[in-house]
Amino acid sequence: MGGISVPDASSLVITPFDKSSLRDIERAIQEADIGINPNNDGERIRLIIPPMTQERRKELSKTVSKMAEDGKVAVRNVRKDAMKKADKVELPKDDKKALEDDIQKLTDSYVKKVEDMAKAKTDEVMKL
Repeated sequence: MGGISVPDASSLVITPFDKSSLRDIERAIQEADIGINPNNDGERIRLIIPPMTQERRKELSKTVSKMAEDGKVAVRNVRKDAMKKADKVELPKDDKKALEDDIQKLTDSYVKKVEDMAKAKTDEVMKL
């Protein structure tokens, strides 16, 4: 699609391979609602990254929490599907119970990973 360069610590420059895609890239950035207004000079798009305010940090923290919750729901949906498949398998009762326990342990482990990643990212975002 294009190249991205970082001329300094507070800006990005996007140079598309095809100049006709400038408007599409600009529109996508605006629709992403990330709090950055793209500057299109006809050849490239310059993004000036504003300094992080406490308010913006809180917004990003909420976004991280929402993404983490979505991730946990996705993991639980996979567990639900796995439990349905395990239920259909002809196994002795003890083996079926062990399989369900393994599925639950795996689910718990991935939910914890999502929570740990969310906490680490929230801590990173909230640092001044």
